[in-house]
Amino acid sequence: MSPLTRTSPHRTGGPSQATGPVEPTAAVLGAWSGHVSDVLPGADALRESIADIRRPVYVLGGDEVAQPGLRRAVAVRGETRFGTDVRLYEGDRAIVGHAAPLRLDNLGDPEFRKAHGLKLACVAGAMANGIGSAEVVEAMSHAGMLGIFGAAGLPLRTVEAAIDRLTSSLGGAPFGFNLIHSPNEPDVEHGVVDLYLRHGVRLVEASAYMRLTLPLIRYRVSGIYRDTDGRVVTPNRVIAKASRVEVATRFFSPPPEAFLQELVARGDITETQARLAREIPVAQDLTAEADSAGHTDNRPALGLLPTMIALRDRIQREYAYPEALRVGAAGGIATPHAAAAAFAMGATYVLLGSVNQACVEAGTSPAVREMLAASEQADIAMAPAADMFEMGVKVQVLKRGTMFAMRGGRLYELYRAYDSIDEIPEDERQKLEETVFRKSFEEVLEDVRTYFLERDPTQWERAQIDPKHRMALAFRWYLGQTSIWANTGEPSRTLDYQIWCGPAMGAFNAWVQDSFLAEASNRSVVTVSLNLLYGAAVLGRIQTLRSQGLILSPEEQQVLPRTLSQLEMHLP
Repeated sequence: MSPLTRTSPHRTGGPSQATGPVEPTAAVLGAWSGHVSDVLPGADALRESIADIRRPVYVLGGDEVAQPGLRRAVAVRGETRFGTDVRLYEGDRAIVGHAAPLRLDNLGDPEFRKAHGLKLACVAGAMANGIGSAEVVEAMSHAGMLGIFGAAGLPLRTVEAAIDRLTSSLGGAPFGFNLIHSPNEPDVEHGVVDLYLRHGVRLVEASAYMRLTLPLIRYRVSGIYRDTDGRVVTPNRVIAKASRVEVATRFFSPPPEAFLQELVARGDITETQARLAREIPVAQDLTAEADSAGHTDNRPALGLLPTMIALRDRIQREYAYPEALRVGAAGGIATPHAAAAAFAMGATYVLLGSVNQACVEAGTSPAVREMLAASEQADIAMAPAADMFEMGVKVQVLKRGTMFAMRGGRLYELYRAYDSIDEIPEDERQKLEETVFRKSFEEVLEDVRTYFLERDPTQWERAQIDPKHRMALAFRWYLGQTSIWANTGEPSRTLDYQIWCGPAMGAFNAWVQDSFLAEASNRSVVTVSLNLLYGAAVLGRIQTLRSQGLILSPEEQQVLPRTLSQLEMHLP
């Protein structure tokens, strides 16, 4: 059945249409005529009709006062008429609500899906230390969505192994790798970009950037050329993640001229390529990152996303890029309502983070998944970031069941108060060695030396002549180990687990309470992602009906988790 067409070719039974109009007692959207068996009354029927997102919804009005027994109902077959001057004839029912089909591939921006070869506008964002695992990336890619491997904090050999695996398992299917800003370890960022360029990684998610860097620009403009149609083609794409307007402005603007000239001088690009680079943004896509797990500015999504969209429009007008800039949403996207709100505000795509960490594919331990699945929205805290410790940068972590936030915070207080390990009072040092480190400072520094001689020797060289830097590296050793203990599920270190987590995790847990998704062992990234997208589509149809003046009961607006087999019925 569709508007203005007869989908049921014959009307059998029921009243025949009269010749004269019957004036409706209230404003209506349209008229329906058909057999009584084509009408299903009750809240269950309406809820099921709304839930079948592939088909339109037609809600027929009821009038128990004028016509006892005439209840609001859903039409499943029959003839419909729409128009501003619609009239009801004898036997007709008023259409008081209508919602068109809303397929999952209608959510978000089709240009984003086309640019990245996706079916659905959903991204599994990078989660550091391989928590955004190859398994996460593969599952998302096979389902027509995008997964980003969490390369931050991993040795280059581990990242290289992941590149080899995903290139082999996914072939030409879309996937991306994380590129994180490393102000304290610039050589690491250079090394990661070298690796990506050498292996042909064509998409990176740039995160935690406060300013642009030479390695990032080198990645973006390497291989740039103009095709036979005159279009500038950039083989390497960047999805930026930002929560500040000044940072987003840099990503949406062309690469800084100073960086381009330096790359030309180094022989990384030609003068011609530098000229072409002035016609492109550093990032075509930018994720407006609200209050999220890990690195976050705790921005509210309802304020941040419209601000970033307005910035996008202003910069697009300024530079008139041939391909329009795009803005997605992240941070707090953990329920169908949040996803629906993001799309309603104009998000090109949604990016999920915290909720994926509790899924079976995530590169963390079963113990951590269980802790996350039991968390509530208030069970979070801010703690020092291992990669930007000296700068005072913090990450959002799980507070429930772990003392990491408190212990990490104490380390930063000591770093601010003293200039070397030797200056720390003896009782404080003893407490750190016995309770926090569980080894002496000398043993910690030996581990630090071994680690940095492989990762970045300049850090250890500096530590030899700078006592405060040596102290910072010792403290960063603990911060780094806490993530490893969590990821491996080290049972003796449960109280030290560093688990990046935002309030979204608690919101998701509340939504799935008493459903099969309440158990961490039942959570998969595809099932979770599709539930949020499907729920957003259902809520979009509900909002359409409400905007037409329809009053829906809580039962009729209920959106519950569905199994993967149930969700697959609604896939494009």
